[in-house]
Amino acid sequence: MTHSTVSASALYDIPGPATRKRHFLYGVLSTAVVLALFAWLLHLLFDTEQFTGSKWMPFTYKGIQELLLRGLGNTLKAFAYAAALSLALGAVLAVGRLSEHKPVRWIATLLVEFFRAMPVLVMIFFIFVALKVQPLPALVAGLTLYNGSVLAEVFRTGINSVERGQREAAYALGMRKTQVTTHVLAPQAVRAMLPTIISQLVVALKDTSLGYLITYEEFLHAGKLIASNLDYDLPFIPVVMVISPIYIGMCMLLSWFATWVARRQRRNPKTEGTGVAAAEPGTLLPGRRH
Repeated sequence: MTHSTVSASALYDIPGPATRKRHFLYGVLSTAVVLALFAWLLHLLFDTEQFTGSKWMPFTYKGIQELLLRGLGNTLKAFAYAAALSLALGAVLAVGRLSEHKPVRWIATLLVEFFRAMPVLVMIFFIFVALKVQPLPALVAGLTLYNGSVLAEVFRTGINSVERGQREAAYALGMRKTQVTTHVLAPQAVRAMLPTIISQLVVALKDTSLGYLITYEEFLHAGKLIASNLDYDLPFIPVVMVISPIYIGMCMLLSWFATWVARRQRRNPKTEGTGVAAAEPGTLLPGRRH
């Protein structure tokens, strides 16, 4: 019996012929149901004339293409600002929550809990309407306050998850708390935090679509202008079919980037442990003599 077979049988019983046939039948039935749903959706789309030339004609015009590209560029610009500022704010609030000074820790905790509890749309509208801020800064500020407060908890949890012995060993070497955090704890916590950080950045990327509610000309706002055009027979479904894959592709690209960074970290010699030679018979400790 191979090692893989032993490992599998330790987790669950190896399926027999009857079970394998039953699993195969389940797979066939599930596939048939999915294909039936897909066929039903296609039928609805054709039945409602969503693939007629008049509804897809707008995408052949240069002005419409420029409108979509400009909206996509505005979306990426807002995301870039929000992502950078959220990471910076999260780091500052995490340091505040880990501070030994109670007033600093209390203030950081209050800010984190308040901005985490506030809906993103409410913060964006408050900044845009009450403070009379321009659409782009209002959108970026709302996304930064919310995502920064969430990332603060991610950073704090990641640093606290590092083994206590690492912290104690660094203090024993005479390192200050700032040095322990930046040189010992944070580098080890980054790998554990990276998937959660990227997931939160994906949330920030999708939330940039809220900008159309405050007249920020981002990607969804451009699609809304096209979809509500009576001259093109209200091409709502075609716009969704064009915009959705682009949003999904950007999120997948961000996830791929996170995987690439994690793989590089594993190959980086600075993050790998250094081998220690085994002690040989007769080896003397420093300062000892025969």
